[in-house]
Amino acid sequence: MSDFLFGHVGSDLFREFDRLQRQMSTLAGGFPASLRSNQSYFPPVNIGATDDAIEIVVFAPGFSPSQFELSIDKGLLTIAGERERPEAAMGEGARSYARERFMGAFRRVIELPPNANPDDVQAKYTDGCLMIRVGKHESSKPRSITVL
Repeated sequence: MSDFLFGHVGSDLFREFDRLQRQMSTLAGGFPASLRSNQSYFPPVNIGATDDAIEIVVFAPGFSPSQFELSIDKGLLTIAGERERPEAAMGEGARSYARERFMGAFRRVIELPPNANPDDVQAKYTDGCLMIRVGKHESSKPRSITVL
């Protein structure tokens, strides 16, 4: 009897989830969920820290350094830019039904820790990665203390 209940309810439940996912996909413009989430978080970033700095790597291949706008205000690092649509990437009259490469304007805002020094920032774009280094205030860096 338990096989009947779990087998029947399980398949109906999965069928219902599948139907709901298709409806949500239609409401969200027909793009699969994985593509929608990638578009809302473009470009992807990695954030880490050393004793001396906060290090941010922005993965944005196909850009030139001049396409990025960086600013820091009130502890927020803003990374903005735009990737233009390539001319004639597809044949004339062709319509795309899925796009995995983000096109258009983007803006990422990253909250920096309180020990970040907005006067000590360097940015370099190499091999499709924008590397941003935000130094830490001298007073927040680890130091050894000699006991007398």
